[in-house]
Amino acid sequence: MIEDATTTVSMPQPKPMGLSIHYRRYALTMLFLVYMLNFVDRQIVNILAEPIKRELGLADWQLGSLTGLSFAIFYATLALPIARWAERANRVRIVALSAITWSLFTTICGVAQTFAQLFLARVGVGVGEAGCTPASQSLISDYTTRERRASALAFFSMGIPAGTLVGMVVGGLIADSLGWRASFALVGVPGIILGLLAYFTLPEPRKSFAASEVQAAPSLREALAELGSKRTYIWLTVAMAAMSFGIYSNLAFQSSHFLRNHAEGLGTLAVRLNDLTGIRLGATGFLGTVLGLIVGICGAAGTWLGGWSTDRGVRSSLNAYATIPAAAALCMPFALFATYTASNTVAALCLMGLPMMLQSIYYGPIFAAVQSLVRPRTRATATAIFLFFANLIGLGLGPLSVGLISDLLAPSMGSGDAIRWALISTSLVYVLAAAAFMAARKSIRQDIVS
Repeated sequence: MIEDATTTVSMPQPKPMGLSIHYRRYALTMLFLVYMLNFVDRQIVNILAEPIKRELGLADWQLGSLTGLSFAIFYATLALPIARWAERANRVRIVALSAITWSLFTTICGVAQTFAQLFLARVGVGVGEAGCTPASQSLISDYTTRERRASALAFFSMGIPAGTLVGMVVGGLIADSLGWRASFALVGVPGIILGLLAYFTLPEPRKSFAASEVQAAPSLREALAELGSKRTYIWLTVAMAAMSFGIYSNLAFQSSHFLRNHAEGLGTLAVRLNDLTGIRLGATGFLGTVLGLIVGICGAAGTWLGGWSTDRGVRSSLNAYATIPAAAALCMPFALFATYTASNTVAALCLMGLPMMLQSIYYGPIFAAVQSLVRPRTRATATAIFLFFANLIGLGLGPLSVGLISDLLAPSMGSGDAIRWALISTSLVYVLAAAAFMAARKSIRQDIVS
C-alpha cells in the first residue's frame, strides 16, 4: 500500500494471477499487438485521406467524419454494454472476437464506392473495436500489481503510436503502388490471425482466483454510484475528452497539412531519397513513412516516459498521476504552433516529434489512475464510460470540427492556410486538459483504492 499525505481507501482485491514471468510477458505482448492493430485499422484512413478525397470527391467535413464521427458513434455507445458483459464473462474471448470483427470491416472499406458505403464500413470498424480497450485494461490490471500498473498500461498504450506508425507507413507505401483500396484490404488480414491466436492462448485470470478473492460484479447502478462518488474520475474524464479532441484532430489532418502546404518540399525530399536508395516513393508514400516514424518513435518514447516517471513519482506522492500529464498538456499548443507555422519542410517534420512525444505522456498515468480508482469488478465499466466521453467528444467531434473550420476558412485563405489555422485553433483545447488534470490532483489521494 502506498502511503500519502492522507489515508487511502482500502478494500480486498484479488492478487495478480500466478503466471510465470515469461507467460505474463507473452500475455502483455499479445494485448499490445492487438491494440497496435486496433490503431493500424483506425488510423490508416488518415494517410489515405487525400487519395480518398480526390477519388470520391469529398469535402473536408466528410473526411473528418470518416476519420472520427463514423468510427466514434458506435465505438463510444457500444463500449459500455460490452464492458458490462466483460465484468461477468471471459474477457479474452471478447478481445479476440473484437479483433476479428474490426479487421473484417477494415477489409470491406477497400471495396466502398461511395461516401455512404465507406462511412458505414467505418462504423463497422468502430463496432468491432468497442470491445478491445475496456476488457484489455481490465485483464492487464489483473496480471500486474498496482505499483507496476502505470508501466504495464503504458506498454499496452504503446500500441497507439506503434499502430499509427504501421498504419501510416504501410498504408502510404501500398497506396503509392497499389492504391488506397488495397491498403484497407491488406491491413485487415493480420488482425483476424492475431484474434484467433489470442482466443486460444491468452489466460483469463478470473479462473485462477480463489472464491474468497473474487468479488461479484456490481450492477450498473452500483457501478455508476461508485464512479460518481470519485471527483478524480470525473475530472480525469474531462481531461481525457479534451486530450482526445486535440490528438485525434491533429492525427486526422496532419498529413493533409503537409501535402497541401509542403507539397514541393515533400516532392524534392522524395526525389533525393529515390536517388540515394533507389526506392521509388511518391509524396504520399514518403510522407506516410516519415510521419509514421515520427509518430511511432516519438509517441513510444513519450508513452514509456509517462509510465516510467509516474511509477517512480507515485512512490512518494499519488499526485504524480495528474501532475505529469498536466505539464505535458500545457506545452502542447506551443509545440503545435511552432510545427504548423514552420515554412521549411525539413524543420516542420523535425518539430513534429515534440508534440507527438508530449501528447503520449498521459496514457500510462491516466489509465493507471482510472484502474486504481475502482474495485476490480468495476474496472471495465470505468474504462468504457471514460472512453465513451473521450471518443464521442474527442474522436467524434475533433476531426469533424477541424474539417468544418477548414471549409469555412478555405474561400478566403485557400485550402493550405485553412487547414493550418484550423489545426492551430483547436490545439487550445490542451489548456482545458491541463486544468482538468490539476483539478483531479486535488482529490486523487482520497479517491485511490488500495
